[in-house]
Amino acid sequence: MAAIASILPDGKRLHLNHGPIDLIVEADNHRAYAAAIRRFETVLQELVAELSTLRTEIPRHGLTLQGAIAKRMARAVQPHWRSRITPMAAVAGAVADEVLAALLNAAPLRRAYVNNGGDIALHLADGETFTIASPTGAIVIRGEDDVRGIATSGWRGRSFSLGIADSVTVLARTASMADAAATLIANAVDLPGSPKVKRQSACDIAPDSDLRERLVTVAVDELTDGEIEAALRRGLVVAEEMTREGLVDSASLMLGAKLKFTNPKIRHSGRGPAAALHRSARTVREPESSFGTTQRFPEAGFRVAGKPVADATDDAALRPSHGMTVAGNITHA
Repeated sequence: MAAIASILPDGKRLHLNHGPIDLIVEADNHRAYAAAIRRFETVLQELVAELSTLRTEIPRHGLTLQGAIAKRMARAVQPHWRSRITPMAAVAGAVADEVLAALLNAAPLRRAYVNNGGDIALHLADGETFTIASPTGAIVIRGEDDVRGIATSGWRGRSFSLGIADSVTVLARTASMADAAATLIANAVDLPGSPKVKRQSACDIAPDSDLRERLVTVAVDELTDGEIEAALRRGLVVAEEMTREGLVDSASLMLGAKLKFTNPKIRHSGRGPAAALHRSARTVREPESSFGTTQRFPEAGFRVAGKPVADATDDAALRPSHGMTVAGNITHA
């Protein structure tokens, strides 16, 4: 399967895809896109090379890893080692962080983001803002804030969850940190032992899952208000502890029609997400990444095909060394 890069019809955003990895990239200087393409072409190969280790529960002393993305994953989950978490819980955010770093190293930027299926790595200069849709309306992140990562998790997403949260959205210093935290907070929103929650061993659903025999949520019957409140409070305890420890900036937890928040500093528009999406072209709302704890990689490794693309102003910059397929015109702003 070839890795593909293309400019989306709006002429502004770059789409990068290789197997399970699907990124939307936007930067205010398109010269940086060449660097993102070059960095992306080996991402899958690097992850496959260390996949067995990345599926290992992080020990207190950490793991020995070689790749830059693998190391980002391990750093993000290390503070949570008591939770039996594997680095795979941070894979989508870590990929987004790594591609964003490539953008920032390539050109001066005031505003850029990498959206990996809803896990977003973000760069904002002072005075810039970024708006995302949330259940309570648009959340505005400013350049002056410490937030540079956003992630969402929940049992209704494409990745497995041990809990019953419809969604948990986390803002943190990096996308990989937000990814790991959102996974664990969503796991904590739960009603242990409730017959209303149907569970199944992860390995029975996906034999290669890093969760192995752990029970994951597959269905939730209708809950009472009291049950929803109790489940959310369990998750809120975990989210508030992470906030105190500086691992997250803020979190919003949703189950049914109820919401809980850890940080009143989050700036909400007060309008619903649908309206927010129409109001702002900068609002980003993507489905949760499929590139999560249940992700399958092609064991054969990285494979690309296609003819390299030459750019009118920088032929070499856009010619991936392995012949990555590039669709459409990649131009410099």
